[in-house]
Order: sequence, then C-alpha cells, then structure tokens
Amino acid sequence: MNFRWILCLGVLGVCMGAFSQQKVLPQLGKDPVKDIIAAMTLDEKLDIIRGTGMKFTTPNAQGTVAGNIGGKVPGAAGSSHAISRLGIPAIILADGPAGLRIDSARFEDPDCYYATAFPIATALASTWNTELVNQVGKAMGNEVLEYGVDVLLAPGMNMHRNPLGGRNFEYYSEDPLISGKMAAAMVNGIQSNGVGTSIKHFAVNDQESNRNGVDAIVSERALREIYLKPFEIAVKEADPWTVMSSYNKINGTYASENYDLLTTILRKEWGFNGLVMTDWFAGRDFAAQVKAGNDLLMPGRKREVRSVSKALKEKTLAEVELDRNVEKILNVILRTPAFRDYKYSNAPDLNAHVSIARQAGSEGMILLKNEDRTLPVKSTNIALLGNASYDLFVGGTGSGEVYKAYTISLFQGLEDAGYVLDKDLENKYKGYVAKENAARPERQSVLDVVKPVDEMHLENSDLNQLAEKNDIALITIGRNAGENSDRCVETDYYFNEHELKLIENTSKAFHKKGKKVVVVLNIDAVVDVTKWRNCVDGILISWQPGQEAGHAIADVISGKVNPSGHLTTTFPLNYQDVPSAKYFPGTPAETPEKTIYNEGVYVGYRYYNTFKKQVAYEFGYGLSYTNFDVRKVKVNSGTFDNEITVNLKVKNSGKVAGKEVVQLYLAAPGKTMDKPESELKKFVKTKLLQPGESQNISFTLKSSDLASFDEEQSAWIAESGIYTIKIGASSKNILMTKTFTLKEEVNVEKVNKVLVPNEVIEKFKQ
Repeated sequence: MNFRWILCLGVLGVCMGAFSQQKVLPQLGKDPVKDIIAAMTLDEKLDIIRGTGMKFTTPNAQGTVAGNIGGKVPGAAGSSHAISRLGIPAIILADGPAGLRIDSARFEDPDCYYATAFPIATALASTWNTELVNQVGKAMGNEVLEYGVDVLLAPGMNMHRNPLGGRNFEYYSEDPLISGKMAAAMVNGIQSNGVGTSIKHFAVNDQESNRNGVDAIVSERALREIYLKPFEIAVKEADPWTVMSSYNKINGTYASENYDLLTTILRKEWGFNGLVMTDWFAGRDFAAQVKAGNDLLMPGRKREVRSVSKALKEKTLAEVELDRNVEKILNVILRTPAFRDYKYSNAPDLNAHVSIARQAGSEGMILLKNEDRTLPVKSTNIALLGNASYDLFVGGTGSGEVYKAYTISLFQGLEDAGYVLDKDLENKYKGYVAKENAARPERQSVLDVVKPVDEMHLENSDLNQLAEKNDIALITIGRNAGENSDRCVETDYYFNEHELKLIENTSKAFHKKGKKVVVVLNIDAVVDVTKWRNCVDGILISWQPGQEAGHAIADVISGKVNPSGHLTTTFPLNYQDVPSAKYFPGTPAETPEKTIYNEGVYVGYRYYNTFKKQVAYEFGYGLSYTNFDVRKVKVNSGTFDNEITVNLKVKNSGKVAGKEVVQLYLAAPGKTMDKPESELKKFVKTKLLQPGESQNISFTLKSSDLASFDEEQSAWIAESGIYTIKIGASSKNILMTKTFTLKEEVNVEKVNKVLVPNEVIEKFKQ
C-alpha cells in the first residue's frame, strides 16, 4: 500500500477517534449533572467556582463596574465562566436593589439602554403592601430578562440597626418580619420572569465602616431572632436562586468562610438548595470559602485558583467538596435564560414600568404631620423652596444606583399637576445647584457618594415677597448615602444651620400671613425632626421614590393619592437614644475591628417600647387624609392549641377613599427569657376602601409566632402563660387587645448550637 495512503488512513483514524470521543462528551441539560462534573478537568472546576474577573468601562460609559462576555451587558457586575465543550454557558450577574444597574451607553452604539429607577427598599417597605412590592419585582425582573442578565444581585435584607447605616436605603426595616416578607415578595416577583435573585448580605452586614474586616459580635438569640430571621423567611417563602455572603466576620469568622452559617443553618436547617456566592472580593481564605459551602467566588481572581489548588494537594480540601459546589452552580445555570438561549430584546416596556414605580413611590410616602388639614393642597400658588425641590435624590449611590432615562423634579411634578409655581425661583435654584455641583470634584465611580449642596440662601425680604403672592410654602430637604461609608451624625442625621434657617425663616414669613408651611423629606434614612417640626404645619416623608419622584410626591400633595405609608423604622427624639449609638460603628471608631451588638434583641421599637423611651415617631406610624375604625376583633379560642385565629373588621369612617395598614403585635410571657414589650407578628394592607366601606381581616398565629430563641436549649421555645394580642395602627397606637393562654411550654424547633460569640456580651441595660 502506498505510504501516502497509509498516512491518510492514520490521520483519518485519529480524527474519527477524536470525533467519537467528542461525541460522547456529556452535555449540560441532556445528561445528569454528576456526569458533567465527572467529565470536567480540575482546571475547569476551578474556573466554574469563580467569576471571570472585573473590568472598568470607559468614562463615556459612565465608569461603572463591568463583567461582560464578548461585550454582553456592559456595566453588569460580573459573569461566570463558560465551558463550551460541556454545553455550559456563561451567566451574567448585575446589581439592582432599586432597579437593574447596567451601563446605558455602549461602545460605538448610538442607542441608550436605560433601566427603571424604582423607589428605594425603605420606601417599598413603607407601603406595607407585599402585593405591590411583588408587582415592582415583576417589572424589575422583566428588565433583567430583556437586557440579557441572568441573576439580579438583590434584594438587600440587612437591618436598620442604627440610623447611620450607609446602606439603610437598600434595606427594608428595623423589624425582621417586615424585611423578610418584603424580600420574599420581591424575590417572587423578580423570579417569575425566569431569572434569579441573590438575597444579600448574609449576614449581619449592618454597617459600611470597615465592612470588609469588622467582626460583628452578636448573641445567638439576637442572630436568630433579628438578623437571620429575614433571610429565613425569604428562603422558605420565595426560594431565591442564590444567596450572597457578606464581607464581615460574625463572632470571629468571615461570613463567606463560615460553614455553620452557610451550610449548617442555611442548607441543613432551612433547606436552601441554591448557590451561595461571595460579595465582591470578600474573605481571605479561599479554600475555606469553598469548604464552608460558598460555591461561587466573585468577581474571580487567579489567586483563588492557586489557593484552592494548594488546599487540594495538601488534602485540607477534598475534591468531593469542590464537586459539591460545582453541582450547586450547574443546577442554577440550568435555570437561567443564558442556558435556554433566550433571545433578549434589549427593549423592556419601560413606560409600563414607570407607572408601577410612580404608584409604589406614592404609596410608600408617610404623612408625619398634618395640622388643620394643611394637606392636600387645594390652593393654586405654591412657593417651592429647598434645593431638592429642583434636584431630587431618587435613589442612593453604589450598587443601588440606576442609570435611568430621566428624573421628574418636584417642580415639574407639581406643575404637571396644575399648580402655579414661580419660574424665576426655579431658575435661581437650578442655577445655584448647577454651579455648586460643578465646583465639586468629578465622580470617579458609582461608589462616590453624592451629598446635597448647602441650601441656597434667601433673604427675609425674598421670603416675605413669596409669602405675599403664594398660598403655601413647600420646602424639600434632601439626603443621600451609598456604599463604603456610613452616614454622619452631624451632617446626615441632624439638619445643618442652612436648612434650619430656611425652615425657620420661611415659617415666620408665611405664618405672619396666616399661610401654611410643609416640609417634604427626600431622605435615604432617618433624620432628626425635633429641632424644627414645631415650626411647620405638615411633614411628608417621600424617601427616595425613584425616577417618577416629582409626580409621585405631587400625587400625594394634591390628594390624587391618599398617603398610606407607615414607618418601618423608628424616628427617635435624639440620636443618643438609639440603643446601638454607644457601640456603632465599633472600636476603634475610625476603622472598627469589631462592633459589639450589646443591645441584643432590643433593636428599634423593641427597645423604645420595652424601656418606655419616648420617640419622635414610632414604628408603624403614618397618617391619612381619612379615618379608619377597627371593629369586631374576635379570637376563636381563649386557649392556644397549635394555632389561633384573629378576625376583625376595618372601616373607612372618613370622607376620602384610602388604604390602612393593620398591625398585629404580640406580647409574650417572659419567664426564663427577657421579652420585648411586644413584637410585630402579622400585618396587612387593606384594599382601597371608599368612605363607609369595610373589609374583613383574618390573621392566624402558629406556635412559631409565639416562640423566642432559648440559647441554653438551642431551640425556639413558646413559654406557657398568658399572651396578649394587640391590634394597632402603629406599635404604640394600639386600638384593641385580646388575650389567650398557652397551658404548656412548646419546643417549636430544635436547632444546632452554632455561631456562639467568641467573647462575653454583657446583658443589655438601658
């Protein structure tokens, strides 16, 4: 046989062999996941457990963090590795607690790709309306899907432990039940689109000061009842695809390296089956992260490969542990649009979504004060004061920032609502704010917090003229915050002299003429109200209500929408009254190495109510333009047996249609454990009730609602004794009470004794 033929046949044989080998390779989605893992090389496994790294886009693309594959979704936070030979696609992860955060500008593309800026999480929680939050989630999730993203890094679920928390605006409440229910509603809404969420930051990431290294020293009970409970609710009621572990340590161990947190509690006790990812660049020991059950290391670094490879060689990490994490990642990839090869449009229905944002924005606003029915404003001419009236803060900075097509100012919103406003005053404010902002250093990234400029000075003569020709004054005061730093007592919590003077002098000028003054709080978190609230006739918290801010505020000011928001975080009389004030952000103060949660379970209203501390506005507080009556409160039994049902009727007894929040608090006996005066256990937002209309409400309490965490028994225990049900319009405005008896102690759930503090925490004293 000719040598050339022999050579050709040999080459053909090799090619056929290679083809045959390639043909039998398992493919994700067609073969069992375990077969895919068995076919993976060690290098491929090490790739799949870490992201593809991180880039920064050009300044023209707004300088945001980008993790993209071949230009897909510029501005996304990160992506996973693809392994094409096994049919494993890359998936895209993007920030977005208040809307999808991606770049609107793209290289050599004249089009803009905007997302909807929805109200901040605190504003959404203030609606107390889980159905509405679910609708916001559905709209948000549609944008995630249509822009080619697979997992949204949201919602944030940490607690309002302290008013100075830099990312409080991304979180829902000081109460774990509100936080968990709102997060579950949001997750269910987003994931109904076939995309995933990553609830964050698990856990106890309640401050930004040295968030990458601070050790949160917290008791087992406070962990279980306050800081882990929201995540537990969301995991069990919404099945998020992923959980993001936090930067900080918890009782001596980094969260991302903590087996008891990520495996014992999250997976074994709660039944979580999704993947756990790190926060970006979190942790120190990458092999320990893998061993703990932190499946995906983000955004991905080469030194992670070196660390994990070394641990495998030294047998401190078993390959079976690595395989376990790979399996979790692949199971999530199987659910993604990327795996389905979804043909995303890059054109979600933004017009439909802004109407949802507007509704949510207005329903989350809280009427704190309304003397002599100052609001709604029926007169025509409004003197609109305050920088934020013309330059509203619609959301925070950092991961929570959204690149939206526009922002509706309060001036525009009121003008669109038919009010007559002073154009000269508008031009003066816009010119002043633009000049002050231009004098500032240029922002280098989304992590640079944008703070309000000092209020424009107005002479008393100017204010007198405004009072002469206008019917009412509206003053908007703005606040903003973001990642990497906490708020400041002097400049964020308290009003400065410029703001106080503006309120004081405006009130004097308008009150001389017998006219009213209203303050709109365009804020990210709690501020002091005590130094100025007696000067004004009305106070409305708008929070940061998203891109439709001006329209949403005008809807409430005009009475088109009856305010129905209620506080999910307490406004104290003084910052020093906050139970964590002495310990926040930790020691040493500049770069805290540890922060001790001395207050234990006495966070927010649990503290103020138990220790009879007066506050400016209590948890659950909120006024309306109408009145409501709670009637016919009935409990189906005087003795608790597995569960008990509470029935009641809510009636709109006023003259304006409105919605009410019905809150059920429970006071439990404290035989072996200290107990808060009462705790929120159930709540509901009524439908829009017309004047004279009623709605029947039913609540069911189960054994788990009665239980507190007993550290000695490592169990949730419902103590025997008399329990008091309190039906209220706030945590202090209790309208009806009923009692029932639990005859014998109930061990509701035995759990593992884990996450024990590494030092003694003194018992909390007032």
